[in-house]
Amino acid sequence: MIFAIILVLLFLLEIAYFLVADRFNIIDKPNLRSSHTSVTLRGGGIVFLLGAWLCAMFFGMTYPWFLLGLSLISLISFIDDIHSLPDSLRLVIQFVAMGLMFYQFGILNLNDWWMVIIALIVSVGIINAYNFMDGINGITGGYSIAVLVPLLYLNSKFDFISQSFLYVTGLSLLVFCFFNFRKKAKCFAGDVGSISIAFILLFALGRLILQTGDLSYLCLLAVYGADAILTICHRIQLHENLGEAHRKHAYQIMANELKIPHVTVSSFYMVLQLIISAGLVFLPINHYLYLGIVILVLVIAYILFMKRNYVLHEQYLKSKAL
Repeated sequence: MIFAIILVLLFLLEIAYFLVADRFNIIDKPNLRSSHTSVTLRGGGIVFLLGAWLCAMFFGMTYPWFLLGLSLISLISFIDDIHSLPDSLRLVIQFVAMGLMFYQFGILNLNDWWMVIIALIVSVGIINAYNFMDGINGITGGYSIAVLVPLLYLNSKFDFISQSFLYVTGLSLLVFCFFNFRKKAKCFAGDVGSISIAFILLFALGRLILQTGDLSYLCLLAVYGADAILTICHRIQLHENLGEAHRKHAYQIMANELKIPHVTVSSFYMVLQLIISAGLVFLPINHYLYLGIVILVLVIAYILFMKRNYVLHEQYLKSKAL
């Protein structure tokens, strides 16, 4: 009954946000780098932050420092959705928020300061890579569900985080997907959505890794990781400014140049990640060996895909330059 109430509240809060966004013109206008063609409300992913606060209201303030960090990083991302902020300011806030998450983990100590700094840099990189991957309908919500499902299963075995927290996160994802995982989206996640859900999932994944001591669980982010990192490497090779918007991710070429429907591409990423995660959880194989095999296969698949299809993107850029 409590979860049903939370679900209804999340729907009502999301609809209320749509009214606010429409009133104050919080919208996403398509441009040459966009994968959509119509003006759409931005910031619908604020429901992830609202879900975390509802969880705290109904089940207690179990993770106060994490919630403070989530609120901080969501607020700066929401402001950036409305009015672009300097990258330096956003990065400072992201590191502060991640520091609060690490404090919640209980791993901030002077003895291992160099490990903490490396972990902070990697973690901030992960949430920004997650944000880079938010470019077509359904991909952020669908892929996040694909990450959450194995976390729910693993939590039943290892009890590394509040199960209620994961359930409410799942409800907020379902509400968002109802409005976004469709041919014509009612809203986009915005930075507030992609950054906040990345922060939430990384918190759960971090607790799992700390409890088990098994870094191979990063495999739960393998598909996003491969696309994001390899695309960054590709753009560096092309001497591009990494801060500028682009359409070079594999999923973007699928949706734009190959004209595959957004929902189909998002579903493919979702199912592929679920299959990879299931292999990690259920196959009788060393986790690190499995992770290495997955990375190798994804890298080869990405390179072959780009060798065959990137020329279509080059043709698109030439057509727009005329």
